[in-house]
Amino acid sequence: MSGLKKYFDQIKPLFEEGGKWHAFQSIYDGFGSFLFVPETTSKSGAHIHDAIDSKRIMSMVVIALMPALLFGMYNIGYQNALAAGKLAETSFMGMFVFGLLAILPKILVSYIVGLGIEFAWAQWKHEEIQEGYLVSGIIIPLIIPVNTPLWMLVLAIAFSVIFVKEIWGGTGMNIFNVAVAARMFLFFSYPSQMTGDKVWVAQDSIFGLGYTLPETFTEATPLGLISQGLNSNATLSDMILGFIPGSIGETSVVAIAIGAVILLWAGIASWKTMASVFLGGIAMALLFTATGSTPIAWYEHIVLGGFCFGAVFMATDPVTSARTETGKWIYGFLIGAVAIIVRVMNPGYPEGMMLAIFFGNMFAPLIDHCVVEANISKRAKRATNK
Repeated sequence: MSGLKKYFDQIKPLFEEGGKWHAFQSIYDGFGSFLFVPETTSKSGAHIHDAIDSKRIMSMVVIALMPALLFGMYNIGYQNALAAGKLAETSFMGMFVFGLLAILPKILVSYIVGLGIEFAWAQWKHEEIQEGYLVSGIIIPLIIPVNTPLWMLVLAIAFSVIFVKEIWGGTGMNIFNVAVAARMFLFFSYPSQMTGDKVWVAQDSIFGLGYTLPETFTEATPLGLISQGLNSNATLSDMILGFIPGSIGETSVVAIAIGAVILLWAGIASWKTMASVFLGGIAMALLFTATGSTPIAWYEHIVLGGFCFGAVFMATDPVTSARTETGKWIYGFLIGAVAIIVRVMNPGYPEGMMLAIFFGNMFAPLIDHCVVEANISKRAKRATNK
């Protein structure tokens, strides 16, 4: 790395004011900040000094996402072999590599398109390139079905980065979660590619790996079957471990739990937000179970679909979630409750979590405002009573 740092220092004058490549200064700064410790620090206006910066926060979230990503790769191959009836004769490595090859193009497209837009936007605005898309770029491929066409992914990413992030001012200024917006764009624009029973299991061999399934093959998620009034053959252990069809990174509760531990240990995510999402979901699921409004147990609502993934990695987004301590409890509870309400009351939308997070993002500023105003009123009354 010392040799690379020396080379970066040598070419730095070319990107400074008056240099040959001054027009690409933001790109140079972006790569330099990504590879090395930034050379500039705040000169004034900084009230809190911490050992962690936004680059390290984003890097830690990416690390926390690795268990879900790695299991998702394996599960892609597992579901393909299971559907082909070849599970016993397919090796672990064969299934894993098949899944890797299936998801790799989506990750590449996500980063190429998303970072490409961010780089171009920074050049146009003469601003620094921000690190926010490092996390969104890997979350988006994890929350979509394996058979999502790449051209749809391109459109969704372009829409979310431009209209949900950049026009609001970039990283730290957006009011809606970028990954959630991309998923919702896909769902409402191309519902047949985001739901149903033909989008969850990879159906074609890749470089001779995996199996090509019959065109008539279909496989719905457990929630999809339940919404149609059908029974799912998935056991509770399958639901928790993740051996079920679903979005690439959302099936394994164990892998998501490992990521949650990493986020909480590093102090990146709020445990209050995370816990309140589960409390809201459990409370609403218990209510629907008690009234006989849902055919599955309350705990199955929690372990199925994208509930756990959304609670751990998306509801806790520090930019779009509530920031007051009391507000975090309200915000998280609202998301968990709305997710189950949508899931049970609207059979046409059996998931519910992404819509709930989007709804929570919308109300997060209002929640914080009400909490702050309540505190101000309380303190004013206390001062008056004295």
